[in-house]
Amino acid sequence: MATLVSQNELQFDARIVNVASVRQVSPFRYPGGKTWLVPTISAWLRRRKKPLNTLVDPFAGGASVPLGMLGEGIVDRIVLGELDPDVSAVWKCVFSSQEELLSRRIMTFPMSRDNVLKELSRGPRSGVDRAFQVLLRNRTFRGGILAPGASLMKVGENGHGVASRWYPETLVKRLRALYSLRSAIDFIEGDAFALINRYIGQQDVAFFIDPPYTAGNGKRAGRRLYKHSELDHLALFDLLGRAAGIVLMTYDDCPEVIEMANSHGFQIERVPMKNTHHEKKYELLISNCGRFA
Repeated sequence: MATLVSQNELQFDARIVNVASVRQVSPFRYPGGKTWLVPTISAWLRRRKKPLNTLVDPFAGGASVPLGMLGEGIVDRIVLGELDPDVSAVWKCVFSSQEELLSRRIMTFPMSRDNVLKELSRGPRSGVDRAFQVLLRNRTFRGGILAPGASLMKVGENGHGVASRWYPETLVKRLRALYSLRSAIDFIEGDAFALINRYIGQQDVAFFIDPPYTAGNGKRAGRRLYKHSELDHLALFDLLGRAAGIVLMTYDDCPEVIEMANSHGFQIERVPMKNTHHEKKYELLISNCGRFA
């Protein structure tokens, strides 16, 4: 069992990762995305003595970490789970023969504020329609937020408005690269707990757990950022405490999470990051098998 760690002893001697230096693989701009964690997790998994076959991410979202691990050859296969039907629509399209149609829509869309509003005002008539509209919202709404109540960018970067984050060539390049990896990717729309239970007893499986919800400190940011913002965190720790393989979780740095991790025998470390306002903060990395540094 991992050593229990008190809140005052949490340390992680690492430099803040420059996200711009990490290869971007996801088509999403995702609130709370973990691209900045990819180098840390990559180095950590490479040090594991036993080879891993599969990495399971039951709260996939933008899926930066599992896609990064697959791209680097650290795992042979990834399993992505997502409950949000809009996010799921994109992944279903990307990993199917509809990817080319989606890429074509992206390349030919005449980007303007009026055209975005017009496109989003009509209901999707197909899976490709829905996937395209989700990516359009993700790329033109403030912060990439897809939850109800999100608003369209006004000024954007350097005054470019809704076009600030719309890079059709780059998006299509990412989609086609992901499509080429489809044989090594299983995507499942549905409940995270059910997906975890499917692999809980397998020793050659690693779980990457990044729930898009806020636990502790009275925070309610999840309700603003994500459509599905409620989770039984204690039940999640109870379930993952029974995992036969590797577990790696990332959480907000708060006493409630530290208490749950300690009570289930997980090891905890703090890793520095910068938020969207360029303020230094820490997140918790929680594992059942050894230090990260």
